[in-house]
Formats: sequence, structure tokens, C-alpha cells
Amino acid sequence: MLFLTFFIGFILSSIGSIPPSMLNMTSLKISLEKGRKASNKYALGVSIIAIPQVFIAVILTKHIAENPAILGVLEKAGILIFILLSYYFYSASRKGKIKVEEIKKKKEFPFLTGITLSVINMFGIPFFCGIVVLLDALRLFSFHMVSVLFFTLGSVLGTFYVLFLYGKFAKKIQQKTGKLTKDINIVLSILTGFVAVITLIKGFI
Repeated sequence: MLFLTFFIGFILSSIGSIPPSMLNMTSLKISLEKGRKASNKYALGVSIIAIPQVFIAVILTKHIAENPAILGVLEKAGILIFILLSYYFYSASRKGKIKVEEIKKKKEFPFLTGITLSVINMFGIPFFCGIVVLLDALRLFSFHMVSVLFFTLGSVLGTFYVLFLYGKFAKKIQQKTGKLTKDINIVLSILTGFVAVITLIKGFI
């Protein structure tokens, strides 16, 4: 069960970190400008902040789970959110190549940059909250401390791993961003749409 918790955290966190965003595009740019070592330091900074973000998400979700009425409302809201995300990813798949050059951030200290951008990333805690709510609704999550630690470890490593890959394959990703982004967003559109359907069906069971 603990390995499953770790694996789920790793996979879902990795999937959530794949779509082009401020965090991974900055990792890409740091790698291109300063090399993979600097990019890895940046990824480490981002991942360290992910630790308290996951814990806060778990605490918030635990309080929510203790109130069935709130949980029911969130599950219904989650259906709408996943539908909107599905549409968003589908729309994003139709757009052109992302220009990494448009992201202008100072990166003299990659590790501190990773910490700073991760702290101001407004989607971190809500993202992990969404994962925990979904897993709890599907009875795939436990709020016991050991289980939470394994889930946190998996989530943090999943985030670091994707940022590491962005840095390692920066040049190839830059050359193929258009097709890569399109393919990823189509897959994510299907996945989020599928989750919306499953959540909706669960509500009638």
C-alpha cells in the first residue's frame, strides 16, 4: 500500500509537471543558458518548496474530508474543473510552438530562483489538494503519517524528475516544443476528460 501511495504521488506529480509552465520553462531556459548543473540546482529548489505544499494540501484535504457536505460540493466542483481542464489542454494542443525566449527571469542563483518561483506558484497547493481529494474519493489515500510521507516523497521526486528531464533534454525540447506540446496536451485532455467522467459516474453509484 505504501509503495502504491508513493507510485501514485510520483506519477500524478510528474504528469502535472509536464505541461509547459513557468516552472519547467524556466528550467529549460536555465539549462540552455547556464548548463545542466545550474538547471538541477533550480529543480532542487522547486522540489524543496513542494514538500510543505504537499503537507498543507493533505492537512486541508483532511479537514475537508471530515465534512461530507463540503467533500460532496468539492467533488461536483471537481467534475467541472476537470471538464474545463480537458477543454484547456485540447485548446492548447492546437496552438503553435512555445517561445522559450519570452520568459525573462534573472537566474544568477538557480537554487534560489527555484525556491522563489515555487513559492509564488499559485497552482502548487490547489494542485496537490485536487490529487488528494481525488485519491481519497477513490479510497486510494490514507491520512496516516507514514502514508502521507510516502505520498509526499513520491510527489516531490516526481516534480524533480520532470524538471531534471527538462534540463537534460533542453535543446531537443526547444527544437520540438511545438509537436511535443501538442501531443502532451492531447493526452492530458483525454485523461482529464476521463477523470471527469469517472467522477461523475461515481456520484451516481
